[in-house]
Parts: sequence; structure tokens; C-alpha cells
Amino acid sequence: MKMSKMYMPTLREVPAEAEIPSHQLLLRAGMMRKLVSGVYTYLPLGYKVIRKVEQICREEMDAAGSQEFLLSALQPKELWEASGRWENFGPEMWKVIDRNEREFCLGPTHEEYFTSVIKDEIKSYKQLPLNIYQIQTKYRDEKRPRFGLMRGREFIMKDAYSFDVDEEGLKKSYQVMWDAYDKIFTRLKLRYKVVQGDTGAMGGKVSHEFTAMSEVGEGLIAYCDHCDYAATDEKAEVVYRVEENSLEMLEMEKVHTPDVKTIEELNEFLSMEKSEFGKALVYMAAGKPVVAIIPGDRELNEVKLANYLGIGGHELELADESVIKDITGANKGFTGPVGLSKKARLLVDSRITKMKNIVVGGNETDYHLKNVNYGRDFNGEIVDDLLLVMEGDICPKCDASLKMDRGIEVGNIFQLGTKYSDSLGAKFLDENGKEKSFVMGSYGVGVTRSVAAIVEQYHDDNGIIWPLVVAPYHVIITIVNIKNEEQISLGEKLYNELTKQGYEVLLDDRNERVGVKFKDRDLIGIPIRVTVGKLAGENIVEYSLRSSDDKTEINADTVKDLVLDEFVKAGFK
Repeated sequence: MKMSKMYMPTLREVPAEAEIPSHQLLLRAGMMRKLVSGVYTYLPLGYKVIRKVEQICREEMDAAGSQEFLLSALQPKELWEASGRWENFGPEMWKVIDRNEREFCLGPTHEEYFTSVIKDEIKSYKQLPLNIYQIQTKYRDEKRPRFGLMRGREFIMKDAYSFDVDEEGLKKSYQVMWDAYDKIFTRLKLRYKVVQGDTGAMGGKVSHEFTAMSEVGEGLIAYCDHCDYAATDEKAEVVYRVEENSLEMLEMEKVHTPDVKTIEELNEFLSMEKSEFGKALVYMAAGKPVVAIIPGDRELNEVKLANYLGIGGHELELADESVIKDITGANKGFTGPVGLSKKARLLVDSRITKMKNIVVGGNETDYHLKNVNYGRDFNGEIVDDLLLVMEGDICPKCDASLKMDRGIEVGNIFQLGTKYSDSLGAKFLDENGKEKSFVMGSYGVGVTRSVAAIVEQYHDDNGIIWPLVVAPYHVIITIVNIKNEEQISLGEKLYNELTKQGYEVLLDDRNERVGVKFKDRDLIGIPIRVTVGKLAGENIVEYSLRSSDDKTEINADTVKDLVLDEFVKAGFK
């Protein structure tokens, strides 16, 4: 492609709305433009990258025995009502009504739809296992679209679904997809970890996330360097050990704590450790008040709380002060468990039951209670683990210390079981002629998210540094002076030769200052660079890589060999 004919509107300044490098650089490099918040137009350079990511997904899915479909983004309400997700999926679902008052959604995912497609076609166990996929645009009405392609309202996704005769078959299909995803993200040159994830609105009991490591990632993961344990902060099990002691229960005591509302303030006011307090948090859960009691030195995990209550995350929110006062009779900051179980559902982290003589809110403004003990002074529903994992926590697998890091979720896999096949009546006849529900799995790759993750891992102050496998073009040839016939002749000769050999080549033949050309070249991140300058008459060009500062003057006839070497090193199939 000759850049004089190319649509590539690069920007010199960083757009005000762009907060993270991938968002800034994809806009500046002329690869995408915002239509409205969370919705983007993909321009030629950006769309070429997306298509390459899609192709890698397609190749590995096909190699794993999956077959490609294309379903509509428009899905009827009835499908989602059958699974119970029309109401439960939450406000992120785009809902629309046609001229006949029939309700539809713009698909945020396709479990129901794929199940409905195969349920009347697959009748026998002999037709299983089956794995099918699509690459398609999804829609989610994000409350706060941000970070460009990281959290949008419209995004491209590869989603796949497996159908098996039993749980054993599902586990095999799950491993096949795990292996395929390892190959996809390895080919994309992403540094990633596979971690246990929360199943959330998808359902099922087992889920893993493929997380690209990045400082700007919205996801936090906990992992152990001494074993293979890794999980999202939403999922990670917290090992919080309370030392067994023989202390006797002291008499409960009311303490005046004027305007002391937080654990930090109590810590200073009473000169006690935070671990000696019981922290109370008041929520509205699906419209009903719930109070959770956890150790004072820890944070509550809202995902674990919602999962225990059997509600969606969108149905859980911190209660306002009026609700707190109605339940406790006190201002915010003085809530405690004593005498509260009749006014609200009281959930108690299991570690609280092992602690002795703790300090809690007194349910009276400006007062707390000392020497409070579970079983004697209050009771509630004991929940095994309501805590959010922290750096340095004990690994639940090997007892070493956990580390924390940030990442971008680029893929996920779920063992769904029969949640969708049961609800949609999708059954087959087993070898004994008995009707059984399909045992399902669901598997997703965020295509556009992967593009953003690649940019986050591969960039510098000057622009993007695309890995060769996903770069919009492989080689960029820059003609320094387009008024010089020798430079034009050599540049076009190299361009034609490399193009005929199957390489994707950009020829910068624009009538621009060389400084502008070099800045654009750095910004758009083409991996292999050839500069045709003042030595063109001697058949000499400058050869360099975007990933290196090294530049070498070489005979132009050797360019094709060096390009081939880069392709071999990159492991092209």
C-alpha cells in the first residue's frame, strides 16, 4: 500500500478522553475513532490488526475441531426468559422493542441462542461431542465505558460452546479449549496467566480466565510463585487464621466513642489492633437489608457476598444513611451485630466466630461495644469466606505467601453443566435410549480487548511496537526525498519485490518532511523498517526494527533475506 493513497489520520496530541496507553495510541495512530462513549469505528490500519487476531482465533479453533457459525446479534426475549437471565443479567443488557411490540436484546453473549440452534438438530449421543463457535460483535450497556477497547459498550468477541454427553466429556472439551487458548495467546505474543475466575452471570461451577499482565489492567489477580495457584481477586480463597487461645470471655462493655466512625479512628482512639475489631457493612441486596460482619483489618469481597445471597452484582449496593439509621437507630459508623438479627439479615464471616472479646459498633450514635463474642452476644448466618484477598495472604494450596498483580481479561472458559440445556429443554438420547440434557461449556476470547492488551504490552514513548504476527503491515519503506529519482526508483523496486513475495508492505511516498514520516513510522509501529535515502544511488539502504534502536546500512539486495529471517524468528506458520 502506498501511503500517499492511504487513509491514516494520525494525531500529534493525545486526545483528552484517552487515559491509558492503548487508548491514546490507537487513536493517535489513526487506527480507530470514537463515535459515542464506548463505541468505536475501526479505521483501515486498526481493522487489519483486528482481522489478524480473528484469524489466529479461527485457525486454532478449527485445529481444535470446532466449527464456525454466525448467529444474529438480535435475540428474542423468550430465549432469555427460559434461562432466567432476561431479568437476572442486569442493566448491561441492551433491550429493544420492534414495531409489533415484541422484545429483543442485542446479544451480550450467546449461550441461549446456540443451545436453541442445536436442540432440534442433535438427537443422539452418536453426534456428540460438538464444539461450535462464532466471531461476532457483542453489546453491553456499560455503566462507565472507559479505557478505549478495555471497557466498551460494543466489542468483538470469539465465543464457542461445547456440548457433551456427561461431565467427563465436558472436562475433556474444557481441556481442549484451554489448550487452544494457550496457543492463541502464545501466538499473539501476550504475556499472560491462567487464573481461577468467578462464574458470575454465566453460571456453572468452574471457570478460568486468561489474563494479560498489565499495570493498567482493571483485574487484580492473586498468584503463588511456589505452586500453580492463581485466581482473580473476586474468586481467590482467603486463608485468614485466627490464633486459638484460652482467653475467657470478658463482660461486654459499652464505650463512649464520640464521632469515632471508622476502623482507623477506632484503632487510634482505643489503641487496639484492627484485627481486634469486627467491621459491619450494611447493604441493600435485591431490595432487602443485609449486614455483613468481617474482621476489622480486612475488606469485604462483594462478589462472594452476592454469590452467597444468590443475586447478581447489580442487585447489591451499599445502603444509604437513612436505611442504616432505620435498622440500627444510630448514625453511620456505629453499626454492630448485637441485637441486629431481628432487623436485618446478618451474615458473619467464619473467622469472626473464632475471635474473642472483639470491639463492634453499639447501634447507638457515639458508642461501641467491647468484649463482644459470637454465640454469647450475637448469632447470624455463618459464611465460610467473605473476605477480599490481599498481598501476602497465605496460599490456600501450599501455604506460601500470595503475590498480587494487575491484568486484562482477554479470555475465559466456563464449565456450564446443564444450566442452559435444562432450561431450554435441549436433550438427546443416550446409548440406552434415555433422554438426557446436554452438558455444556462456554469459551470466549475478547478480540478487540486482545488488541488493546497487545498495545499495552508493546509500546514506548514514540508509539506502538506491533509483534510481526498482528502488525497491520510487515514492512514500511520510507523514501526520504520523493523528488529524488534514485530514491523513488529503489523504494518502488523494493516495494514491488517484497509485495510479490507475499509480504504486506507500506511505501511512504508522501510529500512530507522526513521528520513527519519518521514520527508516523514510530507511531503506527510497523515491525520492519527500510529507509531509502542519500545512498540509494549506491543501492544502499538503512535497515532497522521498530523494537530496537539499532540501525544498519546494507545492500538493498539483502533486504528480502533479512525480512525472511524475521518471519522465521517470529514463528510464522
